[in-house]
Amino acid sequence: MQIDMTVGKPGKLILAFIKPVIVGNIFQQLYSMADAVIVGRCLGVEALAAVGSTGNITGMMLGFLIGFTTGLTMYGTQKFGAKDWIGVKKSAGNGIVIALLVTLLGTATSIGLIDKILQWINTPSDIYYLSRDYLLVMCCGFLFMVAYNMCASLLRSVGNSKMPLFFLVISSVLNVVMDLVFIAVFHWGVIGAAAATVLSQGISAGLCIIYIIKYVPVLHLTKESLRLDWNVLSKQLSIGIPMALQYSITAIGCIILQSVLNMFGSTAIAAYTAAVKIECLVTQPYPALGVTMAAYAAQNKGNQDIERIRIGVKKGFQYCLIYSVAALVLVNMFLPYLLPMFISGKQIHDILSYAKIFTWIDSICYLPLGCIFLFRETLQGSGHALFPMIGGIVEMICRIIISMIASTHLSFEFVCIANAGTWVITAVYITVVYCLYVKREKI
Repeated sequence: MQIDMTVGKPGKLILAFIKPVIVGNIFQQLYSMADAVIVGRCLGVEALAAVGSTGNITGMMLGFLIGFTTGLTMYGTQKFGAKDWIGVKKSAGNGIVIALLVTLLGTATSIGLIDKILQWINTPSDIYYLSRDYLLVMCCGFLFMVAYNMCASLLRSVGNSKMPLFFLVISSVLNVVMDLVFIAVFHWGVIGAAAATVLSQGISAGLCIIYIIKYVPVLHLTKESLRLDWNVLSKQLSIGIPMALQYSITAIGCIILQSVLNMFGSTAIAAYTAAVKIECLVTQPYPALGVTMAAYAAQNKGNQDIERIRIGVKKGFQYCLIYSVAALVLVNMFLPYLLPMFISGKQIHDILSYAKIFTWIDSICYLPLGCIFLFRETLQGSGHALFPMIGGIVEMICRIIISMIASTHLSFEFVCIANAGTWVITAVYITVVYCLYVKREKI
């Protein structure tokens, strides 16, 4: 199940690793989409808007934690590439201890700030309490979600991208079943949707842990590996903290954008939510490419083969270009047929008109989005985390500026441009940074 990405043809290795990651990401989005479909169909536009309006908030909070834990495993991936098995165990043990402590602190902090954040983003009064209920349950389940991400990242760090997919598929099916039971049978409303997501992630984490204990001896922990080693920890934090800040800073820009979107009312929020769910499904190959390139770069960095990293990046860009053209055509073609899954009734025509504007503007910028993941994760996997983090700041600033213009003119089109325009500017920045590292022979 483990893939050594330091030997063999880079293109084939990247495709072999990325396929299960893409499928896993799609399943993850499918059960996120299932939440939206079931909520929209069973509970109505207000409930769908409530779930959608909290998406960026949970994205910020959970993004910080997931970015942090993912960064912690990068050092272990480099050790795996260098065939340093003791270093792999030490990295895993230290990462788990720190991730647990940070997650518990983050959970307590997020629960305490829920009301202030909802007020800050101008949450409409008709969906305020629905949003609060959904967000509270999601925050309480952060530990389960981070646990799955940590376990999946550890497996990928030793070249295993198939088993996280297997467990995620099981979890996805359970999530849909629990959605239907909690919402349609128990009538728990948006709380049921959040509980289904949290519990399904907990099951994924449990299955990953069992598998690691039984079949992945290189990740078996001892008392020694769980003892904090400040030398190892400093190297992990040098990657983990910038990645955490990058994830959360990016999400802050999205929250500000959400606060502007909330000014357009529940219909626009529901349309935006549905369109984003569809777009997230279509664009999953990009974060999958990022995960793959991070593992590829980290293993080859550990093996001191810089030229091999560059060859892999060129292959990754080729795949990204081909997919971006196909995705642009497909998402615009099928949007009118997919959107009615989320909502029905008189409001469908207004929702569709909003969604078409958003999808067209975003889809023409899919290639820059792919470049962000390709170059950013390659840099992070190679141990260069600072400038990718600054890229997150660039992204946040762009979203804030365009969002302010949108709020001034009350323009939904500018809300959409804030997303796509940010991708373009950030892609230019991160591409230049990558090229400079190549020129200086640091990658």
